[in-house]
Amino acid sequence: MTPTPPVSELTTHLGFWLRMVSNHVSHAFAAQLADKGVTVAEWSLMRALYDREPTPPSRLADAMGLTRGAVTKLADRLIGKALLARRPSEADGRTQTLALTTAGVALVPELAALADRNDAAFFDLLTAEERQTLRDLLMRMVERGRMTTPPLD
Repeated sequence: MTPTPPVSELTTHLGFWLRMVSNHVSHAFAAQLADKGVTVAEWSLMRALYDREPTPPSRLADAMGLTRGAVTKLADRLIGKALLARRPSEADGRTQTLALTTAGVALVPELAALADRNDAAFFDLLTAEERQTLRDLLMRMVERGRMTTPPLD
């Protein structure tokens, strides 16, 4: 009889624990955003536009690490919710720009507060130093792995 090779337990993998935390943090935040009528991806686009002048979709896509098609789809959804407007560029009428509407601008701080409270709910058990260490480690992994696509789902 051939011996079977040893098989590691799921819980011995860091990826298992990372996914466990990530799923719970992400799902809790997504549920809170859903109560406000937006998705995580829509929130990400809104936050990216919050501090900007009206911006061409192509420049926004580059800044966010998304495809132009993805930005267009998100923009269309937010336009349908009256949170975003698409207008001709003042500098060049042939190009379009995206900007938050008054309602969109008003909603961003409320959504940011939800994000802050969600982070606090999950990470306040860590000291400030531990949170910074965790952030530094994760950012180092992102950099080393050249991970550029933002986590929007």
